[in-house]
Amino acid sequence: MKDPKLCLIGAGSTIFMKNIVGDILHLPAFKNCEIALYDIAQERLDDSTLVAQKLSATLNVTPKIVATMDRKEALSGADFVVTMFQVGGFKPSTVVDFDIPKKYGLRQTIADTLGIGGIMRAVRTIPVFLDIAEDMREMCPNATMLNYVNPMAMISWAMTRIAPDIKYVGLCHSVQGTINELCHDLDIDTESVRYVCGGINHMAFYFNIEQRMGDGSYTSLYPKLLAGYESGEYPKPNPWNPRCLNKVRYEMLKRLGYFVTESSEHFAEYTPWFIKQGREDLLEKFSIPLDEYPKRCVEQIAGWHKQAEKYRHAETIEVKQSKEYASKIVNSIWTGEPSVIYGNVRNEGLIDNLPQDCAVEVPILVDENGIQPVRIGCIPAHLAALIRTNVGVQEMVVEAFSTQNRDHLYYAAMLDPHTAAELDLDQIWDLVDELIATHGDYIPSYFRN
Repeated sequence: MKDPKLCLIGAGSTIFMKNIVGDILHLPAFKNCEIALYDIAQERLDDSTLVAQKLSATLNVTPKIVATMDRKEALSGADFVVTMFQVGGFKPSTVVDFDIPKKYGLRQTIADTLGIGGIMRAVRTIPVFLDIAEDMREMCPNATMLNYVNPMAMISWAMTRIAPDIKYVGLCHSVQGTINELCHDLDIDTESVRYVCGGINHMAFYFNIEQRMGDGSYTSLYPKLLAGYESGEYPKPNPWNPRCLNKVRYEMLKRLGYFVTESSEHFAEYTPWFIKQGREDLLEKFSIPLDEYPKRCVEQIAGWHKQAEKYRHAETIEVKQSKEYASKIVNSIWTGEPSVIYGNVRNEGLIDNLPQDCAVEVPILVDENGIQPVRIGCIPAHLAALIRTNVGVQEMVVEAFSTQNRDHLYYAAMLDPHTAAELDLDQIWDLVDELIATHGDYIPSYFRN
């Protein structure tokens, strides 16, 4: 049996590449695998290649590591394709997505999933995924794509509608990451907790969160979480991001009865209730960090330059296994050893009260048969109604690509909860026009003409 081949597209994202490759090289079945690193930036690709080689030396394994700027070469014969890139980067595209909306009075926190920033990121990114799909048909038609690129739901919906022949799963760390945060607040071990979760990416909800007790029984943690929020004990300061405090999500738990999977700074811009012109008191009350993503980008770029220099001179690199799902998936498909992950797939009878072709985030069984989503059934009606406010925006973006009709981009912005709460219709149309013109060649020609 041949050794498996993995292709990493956007491998110049060196820190994330390090986590994924480090996880995979821990697997006995992958110690001699082939890893093809692809990126459009030679310097970043060189850095990632060096890191991958030193990871191999640290773990005493012998993968074949190939770096290339030829995407078809990287994809040739691949069994798994991992995507991890950002079209347009921090500069110019992220800066544009924040600065131009500000001119219209529209403020954002992350702008990569929904809202006008998420819409524009999807418009830049989906065409690249469709091109990758075309290359996969030619070079590795049986490969499974593991996507980590945002906006996750829009990309996943576009891929499963426009390129349904590609084996695909969209991955995020929000489900397992949120459990870590809640266990931090509760000061309990994550290994003692079980849960069931479902919805869409960044707006999935834990239908139950339970702790295993000493006698083997389980008890719900929701009463303790609610009481802790009411008393002011929760949320505790976030050690992973000190600027961000989870007040928005705890407030939504109070209002809805269920905890949502994505961070407060994200969730604040998926709804019309938290970022409002003339309501600075809301920003303060719920600790909402405006312009959070650009701040992170600046910090990460500065941190990367320092880290890259250390990597260049280090003989070995510390390898800790991450919480990402990629290694579980490739191991289960390749060896048949089953695992359960959470992923984003087409809604084909998985959640009854969400549109049956949208992208949903649900539990997934993975083994030699591949990606096998678990049916959830109906979710609480009020959660489904809230989720559908986001699904409508996603649907219009995907429809724009299915029809190559720019009008659907206006409809997407018009329906977006946060944008609609802040801007009138003339402002929304003008904003979309200005963003498309400014992003220029990053936007497909059929939307620019």
